[in-house]
Formats: sequence, C-alpha cells, structure tokens
Amino acid sequence: MRWSFHPTSSRTVALAATLTLAFAGATTAAAPPAVATTTVSVSVDAAQQLAVIPNTGVGTNVAVFDAQMNASDTSGLLSTAGIGAVRYPGGSHSDVYHWQSGTASGGAYVAPNTGFDAFMGTARAAGAQPIITVNYGSGTPQEAAAWVQYANRTKGYGIKYWEVGNEVYGNGEYSNGNGWEYDTHSSHSATTYANNLVQYVSAMKAVDPNIKIGAVLTTPGGWPDSIVGPGDSMDWNHTVLSIAGSKIDFVIVHTYPGSTSEADLLGKPQALIPNIAGTVRSLINQYAGSNASNVGIAVTEANATSYRDTAPNGLFTPDTYLTWMENGAFNIDWWALRNGTDCSGSTTVDGATDFNDYGMVSSSPCEGTLERPFPAYYGTQMITKLGAPGDTLVKAASSNSLVSAHAVRRANGDVDVMLINKDPNNSASVNLSYAGFTPSSATPTVYSYLKNASSIGSTSTGSATAQTVPAYGIAVVQMHPTNAPCRVVYNKNEWPGGMVGTVTVTNNSLGQVNGWDLGFNFAGDNKITNSWGTTVTQSGPGVNAASLSSNAALPQGGSVTFVFQSSWSSSDADPPAFWFNGASCAIG
Repeated sequence: MRWSFHPTSSRTVALAATLTLAFAGATTAAAPPAVATTTVSVSVDAAQQLAVIPNTGVGTNVAVFDAQMNASDTSGLLSTAGIGAVRYPGGSHSDVYHWQSGTASGGAYVAPNTGFDAFMGTARAAGAQPIITVNYGSGTPQEAAAWVQYANRTKGYGIKYWEVGNEVYGNGEYSNGNGWEYDTHSSHSATTYANNLVQYVSAMKAVDPNIKIGAVLTTPGGWPDSIVGPGDSMDWNHTVLSIAGSKIDFVIVHTYPGSTSEADLLGKPQALIPNIAGTVRSLINQYAGSNASNVGIAVTEANATSYRDTAPNGLFTPDTYLTWMENGAFNIDWWALRNGTDCSGSTTVDGATDFNDYGMVSSSPCEGTLERPFPAYYGTQMITKLGAPGDTLVKAASSNSLVSAHAVRRANGDVDVMLINKDPNNSASVNLSYAGFTPSSATPTVYSYLKNASSIGSTSTGSATAQTVPAYGIAVVQMHPTNAPCRVVYNKNEWPGGMVGTVTVTNNSLGQVNGWDLGFNFAGDNKITNSWGTTVTQSGPGVNAASLSSNAALPQGGSVTFVFQSSWSSSDADPPAFWFNGASCAIG
C-alpha cells in the first residue's frame, strides 16, 4: 500500500495558473441530532509528559504553482489556524524549482509573485517559520548553498530548517524508471542520493553551520520501504542513513494513509503513527551514532487519500498532528494550504461535497465560495484551543477507540483536553478522571467543531469530569486548577524500573514561609534513590521532602523546585495528593 505521493496532477497544476481566489465568510451548519449516546471513560495523567508542543509542530505546504500563495489574506489564514511552519516551494515542484530565477525545469508551471522573497514576506506576516526544500532533482549543492547564503547571510532571514529533495525515492528507481519525482542524476539509487546528500550538507553548512538539514526517507510500512533497488545492498532507509546518518539533523517521512472506509481512516493515527515513529527512531539510533538523540523527525507532507474536504478529515487532521507530536515529531506539514481541483470527480460524503482537493481551503469557483475553509482547516484551528508552543502534551487514554483524547498542561497550570468523537451517528458521554491535576469545580469553557460546520463555537458547559461530544464532533475542554493554599506541578520521565520526578511547589496564600516540607504518598512501589534541591526521608510509600538552607525562604506567590530519582518494580503510579507545611495542595 502506497501512502506517500505528490497529490497534484499536471491537470491541477495547469488549473492552478488560472485561479482567482478571494476570502469569504461562512455560516455554521447545524449538526444532525445523534440517535444514541455512547458512554466513554477518559483518563488524563498530567504528570506524564509526552512532548513539549514545538513552535514548528503545526505546519502546512504552499506551492509555487498557487497564484494566490502571497495574496493579502494568506498570512491571516495561516495565523488564524495556528500554523507555525510553512514548507516551500511545494512538494515535487521542489525538485524542479530554481530559486534564483523563479523558474522550473521540465516546463513545470510557476505562478507569478511566488518567488522566495515574496514567500518570506507572507511567512513573516503569519509568524511562521519556513521549511525550505532545496532542489535535488535538477539542482546542485552549489545552488542550495547559494540559497542559504542569500537567505541567512544577505537577507538575514535566519531560516533554520532545510531538506534536500522531496520524495526522491519516487524517481523511478523502484518502478522501472516510471516515477513521479524529477531527477536528472545519471543514477537514481539510494546510494547516489546519500552520497550527494553529504555534498549538499557540506556545501550548505559551510555557509551557515547553524542550519538544520534533513534527509528524505521512505515511510516505514509504505511503498517502497524494504525494497532493495538496483546497485544497492540495502533498502532506501538503511542505505541513506548508513552513509549520511552522522551528517544530518533530521529525517523526513510523508504520510498519506489509504483507507477502505471512513472508520478505517479515522483509526489510522493510532494504528500507524506510533509504529512508524518507533521504526524511524530505531533507524536513527542505529546510524546516527552519538548524535542520535539530536536527530529529529519531520513529517513534511501529511493528508488523507479520501474524504479530504469533508467531515472525516476534520477529525483526522488534529488527531494526526497531535499523535505525531506525542510520538516525537517536531514538524508536521499538511498538504497543502491550497492545492486546486478540476471538480470532475466530486462525491457526497456525510452531507458535504468532497471535491478531491488536498487543500485546507478551496481554490476553485466550482467548490462554492473561494477560500472557503474545509474541515481540515477547522480541525487544525482547534489545536490552538488545546495548547500553544511551549505547552506540554501529557498522557490521555480513552476506553473506546471511537473517541480519541489528547491533553495539554499549559504553562500557567491549566489543563485542556481534546475529545474527538469518530462515531458518525452517536454522541459520546465522556467521563473524565485526572492524575497529577485537581480541576476547579467551575464550569469549564468548551470549544467545539461540529460535523459540516463552518466555524468553531464556544460555551461554558458540563463539568471537568463530564462532557458530551456530538457525533463526528471535536470538543476542547479548558480547565483551571482548583484554588488552594499551594499548588504542585509534578512531572516525570519514566523508563522500565526507574524514573526521575520534578516537583514545583507554589506558595499561593501561606504568607512568608521560612522552612518548608512537602509530604506525599506514592501510589506505586517507588523507592527514592537520590534527590536534588531537597532532603528526602521515606517510610514505605510515604515521603517527606524538606527544604535546604539555600531554599528555605519562600515568600507568598513564590515557587521552589526539587528533583528526585526513584526505582520501581511493578508500578510507577503518581502520588494522589500533596501537603505543603500541612496544607492540602492543588495539583497541576
């Protein structure tokens, strides 16, 4: 099954040259009533940190065949959706595009006003970081190095992330010369790409050693993963990383999962992403040597291959972004902000028209209102209600595969939970429980995106422990910690048999404290083996962490942090409660 391909046809590219786009508002469509309710339990462990939301986490692609790439409304579309990274010059066009002349090899179309400086103006106006794909297919290391020179030395743009080539493995090496990726090299093997990649890295970093450069990999489990090409002794990924693994800063995969039904598509994020990410991380660890922990994972193209402009993709999109981030990706770029369609193969899905358009917003008059956001756009925007770059993704688990749950602990101690109901017919009655966080009893603010809606709504409803999510709906529940004399934020990094815990205590209303102790009981069988910033005594599950002379004084409103290491055998369960100088603390 092939997941990774460039979704624009030559017909799409030709059509894109004639598009005239304008933004128009839309109204909210009411979701049909659910016929039944399913009860689901969701548990949130605010102490179990999965990842910090990166500022490049939520990205998209723009392409030089889009005449509206730098239209006046583009930066607003990007910033409103919370898009923090923009990939340029666009998929397979990257391997034909020559940035200095703004032209493309092979007669590929390039729209006016899509040059590099114009793009940078749009990216900067949106507050988004560029992800630049240099031309491998018809370019040279010298052309790429000149781009770095112009961008970061001449113009001072400070672009950090650069990838060498698009889907280079699609150059015909594995399909008897019939590929979709333009490649003028005499050899199309993985060995050739890897050796040339090393030359690109050397030339580009000679100009700016601070940039990060990525290598193109095949998506594990997708075509042509595991196939050994002519002239190579290993498959693409092993060959590329065995030669260039110690030279690169990140690796690149693309994901376009096929599906047999809406339900099948909506199960793909949990079914595929952890396995793909784990395989890629294993490859990095195998070949990147002592630098392996610093080599990142970027998903510079992602989308579905069906139901793209309709309700299922509105659910699939945030689930994909967040699951990838939870599994270690620092960048996920949706294909694309605008893509184009010929409208000849549109179908009806769940009461809406699927135009076979990979864009987040419409780009043709036949799609109705021009620049109309599709569900994928609103699904992406819902991530802004869950968290922001620098906030922490924490563990959330659902008892039912039809409801996905993602949770974020914000820097101010709030905890937000996204609930995605993948059931097309039944609402979900969700019972929420928490570890490492004590929610306020106040009614939470809930943001929602409903089936076939054209806006995001908000209201105060339900409670921190009970919410109802309509069929094919997304809800983000925003909660504050309870008011208490003190607040504890408890984080842990865990491995089999061991963990490190970091505890921050804030003195909310106890006045000046001169000497403190924090008491708690492990719910698991942890035994503290070391500590920093405190003196620890333990009796059975009970722990007392006392101040040192250097941090004994704590004014009202002040905070203190200490760290401990512990071993465990059967359970590393979090403390359910904390007491600071005898006062019961809020958690989170």
